[in-house]
Amino acid sequence: MLKRPTLLWLLIPYVLFLGALPLVDRIRPTVLGLPFLFAWLLLATLLTPAAVFLAWRDDRKRGRV
Repeated sequence: MLKRPTLLWLLIPYVLFLGALPLVDRIRPTVLGLPFLFAWLLLATLLTPAAVFLAWRDDRKRGRV
């Protein structure tokens, strides 16, 4: 069993950056004028602090910080 399930939040950036990269490796569809891959990496970069915050908050709630 997982001792710190709150750290699963930290898998979100990993999946966004590495796991889904082969699936979004395209240029043609554009998002707000940006190539799709660039927009995907920008989204992943913006979501990473949110995932770290959620992991920290859940650890703090459980009295680990």
